Amino acid sequence: MSKTTNKYSPEVHERAVRMVLSNENQHESRWSAILSISAKIGCAPQTLNEWVKKAEVDTGQRGGITTEMAEKMKALERENRELKQANEILRKASAYFAQAELDRPFKR
Repeated sequence: MSKTTNKYSPEVHERAVRMVLSNENQHESRWSAILSISAKIGCAPQTLNEWVKKAEVDTGQRGGITTEMAEKMKALERENRELKQANEILRKASAYFAQAELDRPFKR
């Protein structure tokens, strides 16, 4: 999984979304508004369209998983993965020390 850098600040991102949503009625379609505004801010129309859709999900105007919920899920998945790794390490250490105890000569 590759990570990309976000070349647009959150302010530009929010402003562009606001511009699309507020100027949508001045264009023949939402897509034409997106094309016009994306050209002005220098981003790909598809990118701006995704920003608008995500903003609608976050405000409840569109169905889907909100940004906040997606971040929580990602954090929980990371924590779950780390706990599984820790459990595996503990299981192996326990087996190692149990075997070492069995291999030790018996003393009275």
